[in-house]
Amino acid sequence: MKSNVRNYTSTELLNKVKSLKSFKAIPDGYWILGARSNEDAPNVFDDKGYLFRGEQFIKVFPMTTNAGVPYLQGGFLKYNKVGVAHVKANEWYHDLWAYGLHHGKMPALVQVGNILIFRDGDMDVHAEEIGKVIKGLFGINFHSTKYDFTYHVVTPKIGEWSAGCQVVNDTETYLMIINMIKNQHRITYCLIDEF
Repeated sequence: MKSNVRNYTSTELLNKVKSLKSFKAIPDGYWILGARSNEDAPNVFDDKGYLFRGEQFIKVFPMTTNAGVPYLQGGFLKYNKVGVAHVKANEWYHDLWAYGLHHGKMPALVQVGNILIFRDGDMDVHAEEIGKVIKGLFGINFHSTKYDFTYHVVTPKIGEWSAGCQVVNDTETYLMIINMIKNQHRITYCLIDEF
């Protein structure tokens, strides 16, 4: 599945993230930028992720910054009665992740710093910034869509792979990213809306 987010130059992306109120400085090491599609096709990996090292662009990849439809339509109730986690866009999340295991099984970036979320509980198929902003630790990890990496998979639908996590659906690309950054102490994340 190709992302619906338009193509940007690295200069456009860096200018955008530097304009955000929460911007402090471009991290020295690796950091990840997520761009949320304005179209928000339900249950589809239609967002884009970008791996940077300082101001150097490394790679672009399809991902989702939204929960899957099963969680949006009530699956969140087993975790939270208010709504599914939806990360607030146009924010920097400095030192958000550290290398670890997602659900104790998958090599991943696990949340160790605070993040801002909304609780989307209206039960429709769209992930939305509704209600009040909440800050805290919610288990918003960066991971892929498979626990067994012995063969390459590109997952077409989000399904239950995200209840708020930032998820890459191409296991080959994901493993490349994780292997590059896993020895870095902390990973910063920035999430923007398509512009």
